[in-house]
Amino acid sequence: MAATVLGGSGWLQEHGVGALTIAIVIGMVTGNTAYRHAPGLGRICGPGVDYSRQTLLRAGVILYGFRLTMQDVGTFGLSGALIDAAVLMSTFALSTYAGTRWLGMDRKSALLIATGSSICGAAAIMAAEPVVRARAEQVTVAVATVVVFGTLSIFLYPALYHLNAHWHFVGGGDGVFGVYVGSTVHEVAQVVATARSIGPNAADTAVIAKMVRVMMLAPFLLGLSFWLNRDRAGAGDLAKRDAQGPRTAVAIPWFPLGFVAVVLFNSLHLASGNGREIVLAVDNLLLAMAMAALGLSTHVAAIRQAGARPLLLALFSFCWLVVAGALINRWVPDLLAGA
Repeated sequence: MAATVLGGSGWLQEHGVGALTIAIVIGMVTGNTAYRHAPGLGRICGPGVDYSRQTLLRAGVILYGFRLTMQDVGTFGLSGALIDAAVLMSTFALSTYAGTRWLGMDRKSALLIATGSSICGAAAIMAAEPVVRARAEQVTVAVATVVVFGTLSIFLYPALYHLNAHWHFVGGGDGVFGVYVGSTVHEVAQVVATARSIGPNAADTAVIAKMVRVMMLAPFLLGLSFWLNRDRAGAGDLAKRDAQGPRTAVAIPWFPLGFVAVVLFNSLHLASGNGREIVLAVDNLLLAMAMAALGLSTHVAAIRQAGARPLLLALFSFCWLVVAGALINRWVPDLLAGA
């Protein structure tokens, strides 16, 4: 509520600081001070924080579909889908290689960080956990490092947007830059917060680009499961795996389907003006709660305990997303136009 009130002030709006950005800042400050050190507070509030960070975030993303129609989605086109696919595959492959070969990390930790960086942050890491069969501490470290650099995107990309106005390293207007945001920023909520601080056109295309990228998580997890199972069988681990019981089912995210359903409903223009405004106000509140919870869950101590290598890998992935992602966003449309 505090972030919503502050985000409505004229000065902050003029400087591109919205309620979602303020919410995650308040959450991070509180999460590493009073919330973390108060006896019993984390135990009492923890379930609510997790619920906000997971369930309310997905509900907020689903309701975000009331801002879009199928006509808007149609403008994304083949070029946007290819951009998402190129960013995903290149980030995952290079991050996995860098983590295992350059930094000497264990394979599971590298795979988790690579997955979170290339698709949708903590949600992708949690979805990949049963496929990778990682330990709890590996998942915690991967989530913490990815969330940190994803949060940094909220403050970096608006600055890049202003630089792009002079240097044109991405090209196009707000909508094209929104595709860049959606195809490279980690978390869905971070994409929403980043793009909305730039403008409504950027927010619309960023969310579409991000949701297409999130939808790629399902085939990605299936491919990753096949690849890892083949490697285990090749290493003589098949009998041992079968002795441990049935394979864990691949976790497929459901909320992108809800987002698509809401977009389809909104395209029919059946919702009244007042009803739609109420839904959008609720959506803003849900997303602000999710961002605050994300900030509360970002603990500096967890990153410090993990050492430098996971942080370096997350930094490498982040730099690749920012720099190579901009080049991919620029080259793919040019290549399609040339073809």
